[in-house]
Order: sequence, then C-alpha cells, then structure tokens
Amino acid sequence: MSLARIASDEPPWARRVAIAVAVGFVGLMLVLPLALVFAQALSRGLGASLAALKDPDALSAVRLTLTTAALAVPVNAAFGLCASWAIAKHEFAGKSLLVTLIDLPFSVSPVVAGLAYVLVFGLQGWLGPWLEAHNIKIIFATPGILLATVFVTFPFIARELIPLMQAQGTDEEEAAISLGASGLTTFWRVTAPNIRWGLLYGVLLCNARAMGEFGAVSVVSGHIRGVTDTMPLHVEILYNEYDFVGAFSVAALLCLLAVATLALKALLERLQPASEAHGR
Repeated sequence: MSLARIASDEPPWARRVAIAVAVGFVGLMLVLPLALVFAQALSRGLGASLAALKDPDALSAVRLTLTTAALAVPVNAAFGLCASWAIAKHEFAGKSLLVTLIDLPFSVSPVVAGLAYVLVFGLQGWLGPWLEAHNIKIIFATPGILLATVFVTFPFIARELIPLMQAQGTDEEEAAISLGASGLTTFWRVTAPNIRWGLLYGVLLCNARAMGEFGAVSVVSGHIRGVTDTMPLHVEILYNEYDFVGAFSVAALLCLLAVATLALKALLERLQPASEAHGR
C-alpha cells in the first residue's frame, strides 16, 4: 500500500492535529522569537535602530562578519569539492577515516574547537613562542576568527556534495576519459555541471553558518571591541550593557541576512532540475 493511500485513509482529526502541532511548534519556536527581535529593535523607532547600526563598533562588526564569511566560504568550497571528488569517485586507504573527520565539527562543541586553536596558536600554545618571535598574531586577531569559522563550517559543502556525487556514479567521467579527455577537462565539462546546484546549496548553508557562528569565535576573538567582535559577539556585548535597542537591531540585521539566505535557497530549489533533486 502506498504512502499516499495510507495518508488518505487517516481520519481527518489526525491530519488536523498533526498540522496544528507542526504549525504551532514552528510559530512558537521560530516565528514568535524572530518577531520579538524585530519588535525590540524598533521599540524606540526606526531612527534609533538605524543609529545603532551606524555606530562605528557595529559597522566594524558587520565588516568583520562579512569579510570572514567571504573568506571562509571559498576555502570550504575548495575543500568540499576536493573531498567529495576523492570520496565519491575513488577508492583509497583511509577513506572511511576521512569521512569521519569531515563530520567532526558536527560532534565537537564550537567552544572546544576554539579552545583547541588557543592551545595551538596562543601565546602559551605549541606554536605561540614561534609566532610571537616572528610577530605573527593569530589568536585574538582576524586570522584566528577565520580559522575558527572555517573549522565549524567546512562539513557543509562536502556533506552536500558527497551523496550527490555518489548517486551520480562514475559512468559519465569514465566515458569522457575513454574519449581522451583529461582529468581537469572531465571535471569542468562533466562533473561540475552535474553538481552545480548542490554546490550552490552547500555554499548558502556554509555562508549562513559562518555569519552566525558564536562559540568558537568567542574563544579566539578576545572580544576587542571594534576590532575582533563579529556581529553575534557585538550583540552579546550590547545586551550585557543593557543597550537593548542596539543589541536587537544588530540581531535583526543578522535575521535579515538569514532570511535572505533562506530565500535564495528556496529559489535554488525551485530552479533545480527534478532529476538532480532526486539524485540528492
């Protein structure tokens, strides 16, 4: 019996209850908190909210957040492409270990990841004395924030591409190579067109996670106001200072960026061919 037939045989009250629970949960856990964020941001009017966003420290946090995401996403895209190509198209020793390591940021607390970077690159860390001697600053500086962001976001693109490439198999690549195409030509002419939607989808998820990261960045940033504070960290600082309008204004901007990301994701899903959607 098909799932559609089973669903149609359910009593009407069961469907209504399921829909009510789903809608109620989404409204309570997502819509209501977001609405309250915007309400608090505009509690003193649009002018006060815009003034909070024009503050030099807020502008610095926005620039640092966008810059970090702009650098982290291409790094993870390159890694995701290489890792997914190797895992889906080739057999090699340590393949299962590589897959496990890709999932590591999903299971490790971001705070622990940030602390690990401090232990490696901090002044008292393994490489700290050497970095200090060569006047290279990583922890409590932008490079540390970038490293932490790359760590917590690098599984997204790889995890989006690996099952897609595995579902597509290797028949088309083998045919191209048998006709004399080089490995690079095969990738750009055969593999890349087949994974472009999955890659874009993974990039969007990676970008959203990069802009919203708090735990790992909080550990390695040093909370230097106007220098190493990203938007999530700046929200925390303003909230602790009881500047609720400023805190919620920056938070509302983060929400708008997230909504824009979701809108672009929905657009990609509508444009994505049905065959590729089934492949994923």
